[in-house]
Amino acid sequence: MQLALINLNHPAHYISFGPFAISVGNLIVILSMMAIFILALFLPFPHSQSGKKLKK
Repeated sequence: MQLALINLNHPAHYISFGPFAISVGNLIVILSMMAIFILALFLPFPHSQSGKKLKK
């Protein structure tokens, strides 16, 4: 186990907002998922080179 980049053998750090508490690791995952979702909404969808629709 000496090849691990991060030592996971310690208690998690928590952030509390009144009655709610969330671990820092979970907060990072949730924020990154929200950022990817927002990017997916606003980034342009790729189009074909000619810009014309394909006809069948």
